[in-house]
Amino acid sequence: MLYLAQVHKNEFLEQHELRLLARQKADNFWEIIPEEALILLGKGNFFSENLLVLVELSPSGHIERLEDATNWVLELVKSYLSTGITPEFLREEAERAEQCRQYLTLQNQDIARRSLELEARREQIQALEESLQRDKNGNGHSHPENSGC
Repeated sequence: MLYLAQVHKNEFLEQHELRLLARQKADNFWEIIPEEALILLGKGNFFSENLLVLVELSPSGHIERLEDATNWVLELVKSYLSTGITPEFLREEAERAEQCRQYLTLQNQDIARRSLELEARREQIQALEESLQRDKNGNGHSHPENSGC
């Protein structure tokens, strides 16, 4: 699993460690790690204090890959922040999308209701036409002496 981490020096052990800050859950979805999680780098690893790194950990928690996160952060800035896509903007867009979804749901319900009303009226008109036709046919055959002959 891929993590964003920050390098710290553990003064007691006199070696660097990684403080895990966030973990990748999906391609474009990360979550903050709320609890403090540390991984010792060992004495042979020298990194600048507070350096941000991307670290890939095996399922057992061993470091498989470690790289400077500068290019990754710059790509995020270029892809999202330079176009004005902020968390607030995304929240507003999500709210607008939800409002549109609710509006469309109401419109769909209204259309369905109107469709049912039209179908009921059509059936009423059809029933009236059939009734008028029966009355017309029934009147013509029940009084042959009034046919003008």
